[in-house]
Parts: sequence; C-alpha cells; structure tokens
Amino acid sequence: MASTPHGGILKDLVSRDEPISGQLKDETAKLKDIVLTERQLCDLELIINGGFSPLEGFMNEADYTSVVDTLRLSDGTLFAMPVTLDVSSADIEHLSIVPGARITLRDPRDDEALAIITVDDVYTYDRVKESILVFGADDPAHPSVAYLRNRVKPFYVGGKVQAIQAPSHFDYVALRYTPAELRAHFKKLAWRRVVAFQTRNPMHRAHRELTVRAARQHQANVLIHPVVGLTKPGDVDHYTRVRVYEAIMAKYPNGMGHLALLPLAMRMAGPREAVWHAIIRKNFGATHFIVGRDHAGPGKNSQGKDFYGPYDAQELVEKYKDEIEIEMVPFQQMTYLPSTDEYQPVDEIPAGAQTLDISGTELRRRLKSGAHIPDWFSYEAVVTRLRESYPPRNKQGFVLCLTGFYNSGKNIIAKALQVALNEQGGRSVSLLLGETVRDDNVKLGFTPDERHENLQRISFVAGELARAGAAVIASPIAPEERSRALVKDTVLQNGGAGGNFFLIHVATPLEHCESTDRKGIYAQARRGEIRGFVGVDTEYEVPKKADLVVDVTTQSIPSIVHSESN
Repeated sequence: MASTPHGGILKDLVSRDEPISGQLKDETAKLKDIVLTERQLCDLELIINGGFSPLEGFMNEADYTSVVDTLRLSDGTLFAMPVTLDVSSADIEHLSIVPGARITLRDPRDDEALAIITVDDVYTYDRVKESILVFGADDPAHPSVAYLRNRVKPFYVGGKVQAIQAPSHFDYVALRYTPAELRAHFKKLAWRRVVAFQTRNPMHRAHRELTVRAARQHQANVLIHPVVGLTKPGDVDHYTRVRVYEAIMAKYPNGMGHLALLPLAMRMAGPREAVWHAIIRKNFGATHFIVGRDHAGPGKNSQGKDFYGPYDAQELVEKYKDEIEIEMVPFQQMTYLPSTDEYQPVDEIPAGAQTLDISGTELRRRLKSGAHIPDWFSYEAVVTRLRESYPPRNKQGFVLCLTGFYNSGKNIIAKALQVALNEQGGRSVSLLLGETVRDDNVKLGFTPDERHENLQRISFVAGELARAGAAVIASPIAPEERSRALVKDTVLQNGGAGGNFFLIHVATPLEHCESTDRKGIYAQARRGEIRGFVGVDTEYEVPKKADLVVDVTTQSIPSIVHSESN
C-alpha cells in the first residue's frame, strides 16, 4: 500500500485548480509577472504537482525561518529545505510586490503562464546564516553556497500559488510522472512496497546489484527515480543519463523495477537533503528509500575535506523516520569479487579476498581518454550510451575565459589564440569578445549588475557552443569573482562533454594598460565622463584560482599563445 502523502494530503494544485484554470489564465493578462529562473521552475513544478506536499507555494518568512532554524514549517510539520522565490529591489518596485499582490509566474523557456502567486510577505534573509544552517558552512566551494552568493537575489517573496498548468516537457515524456500518476501506477500493478533509489549519476552493475538486493530483502519493487532538474555543476547531462537508465532497466528481473524522472533542483545539502528526498519519495508513493554513503554530498570543501560525514545523512533520516513514515534502507557499498564474478556488500567480503573497483574520477578519465571500461564494472549497452555523449578529448569542446583590465592585451591574445586554434584544426573556434555579445537594443553600461548580466549571456552562449564541440575563447573584463564563478558554473552545468573551463588572468598592470590606451578611454573615465570604469572607480577583484596567469609586459603575445594552445 502506498504511503500517505507528507502532511496527510497530496497537494496536487494542478488538479485542484483545473476548474478555474481558464479564469486564472485570463487574469494573467491584467497582472505583472515574474519570469522564473531554472531553479524556481523546478521548485514550482514540484509545488503544483504535490511533490513538495504539504507546501502550497513559496515559503513566507515564518515558514522559511522555522525551516532554516528547526527543519520544520511554522506549524511544526517536518520539512528540511527552504523553498523560496527570490527577487531584487528593482523587481519589488517595478512589479509592485506587496502583501496581497497577485503576480503571474512564467516559464523561462516559452513564457507560458504557469501559476499566480498571492503575496503573503516580502522579506530579507541572512545569506551567511542560511549557508551555515542549511549547507553546513559558509564556503563557496559548496555549489549551493556559491549559487546563494552569486545568483540569488536579496529578497524572498512568500505566498501560496494557484496553478494554471504544469510546465511542458518535450523529452522523455513517457517517463515523467506526477505523484498522483505514479501512485496510480503502483496501485494498478498492486505494488504494495516500493523501494525508491535516488541518483544524479549514471548507473552501473554495482547500482543494479544494490537495488535488486534491497528489493529482495524488503520483498518490494524498485523505483529508479533519478533527478533531471538541476544537479551539481559538471555532472553528466540528464539526456545521457536517461539513455543509460533505460539501458540498465533491461537488466532487472522482469516486473521488478520502474523508471520515473524527478524534475528536482538539488541543493547538495547532504543530511538535510536526504530528509527532503525521503519526504519527496514518500509523496510519490514509495514506502522505502535508499540513503547512500555521503548522500547528496557536494564533495570537498575549501580545506580539501568532505563537507559532511559519510553517515550523517543516514543518521538524520533515521532520527526523523517516524515522522517521515518511510523506511530507510542504508546504502550498502558494493564491490566486485573476480573469483566469483559477483558484487557483494563490503562488510560481507571475506578477509584477504581480492576485490576490484573503479572510482567516479577514474571512470570519467577513461571516458575522456577512450580507455577500456571492463564489463565487470558496467554493461556494454551503458558504456555505449556514455561514449556516444563523451567523445575522445581531442573532439571535446572547451572554454578559455580571459579576464583583465581594459587594454590589458586580453583581446589581442584572444584573437591570436583563435588563429592558432584554427590552424590546428579538428574543431570550430568561436571568439566572444565582451562587446560582441551585447544586444545593441539594450544599454548594458558599466554598472555591476549590467556587467553581470552580460557575463550571463556570454556564459550561456559559451556553454552551448562547447557542448557542440567548439573551442570557445571569451574575453570579458569580468572584474568580479561572482561573475567569473557564474561563467564557470554555467559552462560546467550546460557544456556536457564540452564542459571544460579554463580561467586565464591577463595580469597586465593597470599603469601599463592606461599609459598605452590610444583611444583615451581611461582619460574619459578619469574626467568622470564614464562612470563605473574598472580600474578607475570600480575595483578589479584579482582571480584567486586562475588556471594560468600572463602579463604582456613580461611576455610576448606569441609566447603567451604558445603556452595557452598547448
């Protein structure tokens, strides 16, 4: 029997509001609107389909504060992750966002109206506090802390929503189930016990053995429920992963498993995220949930240590299991025994027995280099799907991002690199000078926000070109660390096999840049004719982790190009 939704009732707002969806859509013609970010879109989809039950909207200040401080909504219901709608002060003023206001929420992909939010409140928040309490540290090495610092706007808007329609999807439609649909599917098949498996990575033989073992131990069926929303920057893209999941489902005993996709924006919040994932799977009808070692962990912090302990997530889910009302299945680390050609849990391996394993890092190296991946580790069909998306390194795209003062020589270096890479051949080469990406119909100017907006454009274009296998050379001034981090994260997130990013600091001294400025741009800035000019009245933040540092006052352009193109 499927588990009861969290809070007692599945908050399927699309079904609830279907009788008035036409009326709501007509109302949007008179309302101002917010075009959602990719994360907000994922959150809204799971709010309105009931995946985030008992939420009926984005958290108001009382719920947000309570969740951050206590892992509970203000009414005491367990909920581990803040789900918020962030806006800027300009948004508040332009859209007249005040308590009682009704605002349309639109899909960023097609501008369709998805829902209307009735504003409860508009409030500020403490970024450092949220980072420490939710993610465990105010450390930008954590992808969600970096996201919070670099992308999240300074105000949150709380309020319940009314659903007009669910977001449209054109990929893997048959695998996309709402909680109500998946519950109905389980009921039709008479699946009374369902073990859910969360993943953001490709699956191999060890994962298959793990999930089959869990199902048999609990006399249950298996739900493979991978995330296809936002995951960790640099992860394998969801198109490739779903093809892998489809291939591996054929390896399960007939009728044991089912594949369904989850449009979740992960936060990589370790223990809190594990509780959140358990609540979500409960809403989708699962009765059991596999929690792995370092579940939803983002890797290493700035000191080179893991953000969370290996079993912190399991311990927190165990602590709240009675409230979640879903049984946790601890992830059993599986390893391969060549003597018997089988996988066994690590704690059941006889002392002295030979074992084999391939780490995630080693797998990525083999994919990029074309090295052999043995069939004891993965299935031939899975490896074939992965190789289709990960061509040899000399066929992969990449992004070179040159940053430095105006007239530092970065544009000259960029153009010279374009020539050198074209001479090498093998891939197309695209040059993105800062000014060439700007929309002539929009004045971007020199304010920090306008520069950041321009970097958003550059990062999107660069990531798409790199995904297609191009060599991309971008040459923005990019004076802020947050903007450079945005470019890197976007390329890693969207570049697929081309998500290879290299930051080059053209560290030519300001004095040289200004003294050789034949166009007199610095002079205009000194006279106050140009405001917000980097190096004059706007600071240039020196990159902390550049992959290469060059200087045209001590190196020739040919020597720099040679060092960068080899």
